[in-house]
Amino acid sequence: MGKLIVFEGTDGSGKATQSRLLLERWRREGVDCRKLDFPRYGEPSCAAVELYLHGALGDRPGDVNAYAASMFFAVDRYCSYKQDWGEYYRRGGVLLADRYTTSNAVHQASKLPEAERKTFLDWLFGFEYGRLELPEPTAVFYLDVPTELTERMMRARGGEKHDGADIHERDDAYLRACRAAGERLAADYGWLRVECARGGEMRTVEDIHEEIYERASALLAD
Repeated sequence: MGKLIVFEGTDGSGKATQSRLLLERWRREGVDCRKLDFPRYGEPSCAAVELYLHGALGDRPGDVNAYAASMFFAVDRYCSYKQDWGEYYRRGGVLLADRYTTSNAVHQASKLPEAERKTFLDWLFGFEYGRLELPEPTAVFYLDVPTELTERMMRARGGEKHDGADIHERDDAYLRACRAAGERLAADYGWLRVECARGGEMRTVEDIHEEIYERASALLAD
């Protein structure tokens, strides 16, 4: 089997940028690798995800329960695996994923009381990695950004009223809950945590990339 390296973190943490930079650098070095992005907006398998995120099923994230919302994202992932990258992975390919099952863990577990989260996570990982037979990640990089910086960047990107943002992005309380859930998951499941801010300010994109490059390159030798 191949290697699947996942980039996880709350909205605005730089997952897409960092996964792209690593892909480009590895390709320059001759590494055969591909990039995955979830959700796959515009694909038929992503229709339920888009209804959910655009507010057609409720104006707030909690209007769709954790299990139902997780199913939407899982279907899109399963279809992508069967249609696109499954054979490449089975032949030993290296994949860099911007979000994965781990995003369901972060975003959907945050909706639940603490006492219910382990049951949900056992179900989630058992369903996607077990029943759907999606590969488990080789490693998960968790890009940690303080919530106040995330909120500031989201507003700068979408305007003070969060114009154009999805129901996750425009709910500041939800983003704070997701960050708390992500910190706990990173600790409990051994994700590779990357501190993206120092002294209340974001580190440069290049500085973060260098840290990730060093840590990710070590995974290729395993």
